[in-house]
Amino acid sequence: MTCSTTMIPFHDLDFIDHVPTVREVEDRLKKHLRKLRKESQDAAHEAGLITEDDLKMSFEMLEEVDRTRIRRRAVTYRDRLQASTGMSHLSEENRTRLTALRGGLPVARVATEHEADEIAAALHAEMPWMGRATEEVWHGLRASARDGLAGVRFTPLVLNGPAGIGKSYWARRLAHHLAVPTVKFDATNEPASFALTGSQRGWGSAHAGKLVTTVLEHRHAGPLVIVDEVEKADEVYSTKGSRHTLTDALLPLMERMTATTWQCPYFQVAFDMSWVNWIMTANSRQGLPEPFQSRCVVLDLSDLTIAQLRDFALAEGTRRSLPEAAIAALIGVFDHGAISNTRLSLRTVARMLDRADTLANQPMLH
Repeated sequence: MTCSTTMIPFHDLDFIDHVPTVREVEDRLKKHLRKLRKESQDAAHEAGLITEDDLKMSFEMLEEVDRTRIRRRAVTYRDRLQASTGMSHLSEENRTRLTALRGGLPVARVATEHEADEIAAALHAEMPWMGRATEEVWHGLRASARDGLAGVRFTPLVLNGPAGIGKSYWARRLAHHLAVPTVKFDATNEPASFALTGSQRGWGSAHAGKLVTTVLEHRHAGPLVIVDEVEKADEVYSTKGSRHTLTDALLPLMERMTATTWQCPYFQVAFDMSWVNWIMTANSRQGLPEPFQSRCVVLDLSDLTIAQLRDFALAEGTRRSLPEAAIAALIGVFDHGAISNTRLSLRTVARMLDRADTLANQPMLH
């Protein structure tokens, strides 16, 4: 399923094919001034106001005061032209990186409510136990189509539940059906917000975050961000003692009004991140500040039943085109009660499917 796209500006930058150097501007101004003075000299000579002895050569027509004035004007012109691009503070390398934004960027668009229904139905068919999450997204997609929005939007979700029920997998399947890139971020393994949003000068190593990097690499303004175990993100303190947390950094990005002009810490440029959608996973509500929860829909999800795992194994085995014998053997494990007393997760079933896939496709021995 492929969604249509709409181009949005995404930024207020002005890309100029060539910003001349000060030397290039100086040369043009000097050439122009010499031309004007030669024309004036020729006219005066023709009118008899000056003699042959009064005529000056081209290199004599500019005095030191002229060169100083031209230099000053050339610097002013170059600086103003660079400032008009919105990138004068950036290095040549970073200006080149931002050329991916030239002409704007696309966002995924759901044109009709019927298309929203199809996406939700496909997602629900794959993972029916995630129905509450699918329903929340479905309402957002239908509203986006009904209101004629340029892209798709839904309220940020926090999927709170036990590990191994497919929260992240469901988010990746949603990105697949929306045909948008994903930003996968593990809050437990990375330093607070900086890996996601980037850091600026004053920190050990300034860098662009995963969010902006994904936008630039995929040239898409509406990726789906998947933040795993958001409640476990650590706090980070700068050398000046200021405190930074992941949830604090997410607040302006999850609020549509502030996300429209979100300031990238690394590039120091305002980007329209209002078309980015957010799926967070958690194992507990503890660690989620109230201001953060107020901007999300937090869904408390239950563990999977054996029947749900069996249905997933059947559907996923079919989707992978496993041989009927392999699927039957796998389903038999569930039907015969061999694992009824075992705490299974979606990850376990996925490994079982991987193993079945490997065995089904291994070469025959002679």
